[in-house]
Amino acid sequence: MKKEIVLINILVSSLTLVVSSCSLNFEPIGTYSDITEGIQQEEGENLAFQDKAAVEAHLQTLYDQMRDRQEHWYQDMYLIGDTHADNAYAGTRSGAPQYFENNTIPSSIAPLQRGWERFMEDIARANKLICNIDAVPDTSLTSEERESYKAQAKIFRAMIYFDMVRNWGRIPIVTTEAEDITSDNVDDVYSAYFPMQNSEEEVYRQIEKDLLEALPYAPDNNPEDKTRFSKSVARTLLAKIYAEAPLRNYDKVIQYCDEVTADGFQLVEDFNDLFGVKLQDETLPPGPDNPAIDAKCRNTSESILEAQYFPGSETWLPNILGRFLDDWDKQFTYAKWITPSRDLLAAFEEEDDTERLNETVVYYQCNWDNHYSRDHYPFMYKIRSSFSTVIKYRYADVLLLKAEALLMGGGNVSDALGILNQIRGRVGLQPLSLSLDRNAATLAYMKERRLELALEGQRWYDLVRWEKVEEVMNSLPQRDEGRAPLGNLFNRNHYKLPISQSVLDANPNLEQNPGY
Repeated sequence: MKKEIVLINILVSSLTLVVSSCSLNFEPIGTYSDITEGIQQEEGENLAFQDKAAVEAHLQTLYDQMRDRQEHWYQDMYLIGDTHADNAYAGTRSGAPQYFENNTIPSSIAPLQRGWERFMEDIARANKLICNIDAVPDTSLTSEERESYKAQAKIFRAMIYFDMVRNWGRIPIVTTEAEDITSDNVDDVYSAYFPMQNSEEEVYRQIEKDLLEALPYAPDNNPEDKTRFSKSVARTLLAKIYAEAPLRNYDKVIQYCDEVTADGFQLVEDFNDLFGVKLQDETLPPGPDNPAIDAKCRNTSESILEAQYFPGSETWLPNILGRFLDDWDKQFTYAKWITPSRDLLAAFEEEDDTERLNETVVYYQCNWDNHYSRDHYPFMYKIRSSFSTVIKYRYADVLLLKAEALLMGGGNVSDALGILNQIRGRVGLQPLSLSLDRNAATLAYMKERRLELALEGQRWYDLVRWEKVEEVMNSLPQRDEGRAPLGNLFNRNHYKLPISQSVLDANPNLEQNPGY
C-alpha cells in the first residue's frame, strides 16, 4: 500500500512537470532548475545540453556548489569532524551541536537532512553532465573536452560519495538519471527514484571507479589555480579511500601519496600562509580599527583543492566559527557552534606546539561563558575572515597518510618518522627520535596528525579509521572537565550517523542505521 501511494504521488507530480532528473532524496524536483532543464529539439529529442556553452555553464555549477553551499560542504563537516570528537565542544547549549558533543544524535536534526539531501542533489548535477555530455550535438565541443569535463564531474561525484559514506555508511549509488514517469513505466522507474542502499564496500568501489576513470582525462595540477578538480585531487582521494577499511591497501596509499608529491606539492614554509589574512596595517594586530582586507595567500604549494572567497564574494563561515576580522563586531553577539576543547588545548601545550596553536585557536572577550570565562574565551581561528580560503585537501594530510600507511602497513618506521619530523620542523618542534619502535611511532603519529589538522574537520574520521572511538571518546569526560556528560557511550554503531527521518519518510526503501 505504501508503494502504491508513493507511485500515485509520483504520477501526480509528473503531470505538472517533465522531470529529466531527480533530486536525490528521490522525490521528483518540483521546480524548474538547472537540474530539470532539457532542450526540446524539433524532432522530439530531449537533450540536456544543446551546445558547448550549456555544458560549460553546467560544469561551473559543480564548482559553485563546492564554493557556495557552505553549510553541508564545510560547516556540518567541522561539526562532525571536531565536535563529535575530542577537539571541540558544542559552542552553544541548544540546537544541533549539543547532540554531537554528548552522542545523542536524533534523526530529526537539520544537519542530517540537509547533508543527505544537498549532497544527493549535487550528485544529480554531476550525473546530468556525465550521462549527457556525449550526446551534445555541438561539434565545437571536442572529444578531449568531453572527456575532461566528464572526468571533473566524476571527481566531484567521488568527493561527495566519500563524505557521505564516511557519515552514513550504506547509501544509494546513483550514476544515471531517472526517466520521465508515465503510467506505463512507473513500476520500472520506481527503483530509480527510490533506490535501496548499497554496502559500504560497493560505495567505495564506485568512488574508486570514478577516480580511476577520471585520472587520465582530468586537468593537471595548476599551481596558479587550486580550485579545480584536477588529477592531484583524484590522486589525493585515491590515497584516502585506500586508507579506509573497505578498500584498505597501504601500498596503494603510498603509491598515490607519492604521485601527489610528484605533481609538485610541498609544505609551505610559514604555517600562517595557510590561514592568515592581510591587515589594513600589517605592523599592528587585528582589531576593530585594523581590519582584514583579504586572504594572506591563495593557491599555495600545499593546497590541493580549495574554495576561494574575495571582497564582494565572501564566506560567512566565521559567523558560526568565531570572529570576522574584516568586521570586528559582525555577528559576534552569540555563542558559536564549535569551541576548542580543553583536551585539544592540553595536547598543544604538552607538545609545546605554540606556532600551530596560535594559528588554530585565538582568544577574545565575548558575552557568554558556556565553557570558559568570557574574558578569555577560545575560538576556532583557521577561518578568520570573510576572505579566508577554505582548504578542502592539503599536502600535509597526504604526507601524514603516507606515514600512516608505512606504520600500519608494516613499512619502514624510520621513513614514517622522517615524514613526521618534516612536518614538525616546519613549526619549530624538536625531531622525534628515529629509534622509536613501531608502537611508539604510531602513537606519535596519531598525536601529530591531530595537532596538524586540528579543527579542519578530520579528527572524528581519523578515530573511526583507527578504531579508536571507544577508547578515546568514552574516557573523554573523565579527563576533560568541560566536556558534557555522554548521553550514550560510544560503540561501533556510532561510527555512522543516523539517516534523517525526513529522508527515510521520502524513500520507503531506505533503512535506518543500526543503533538509532
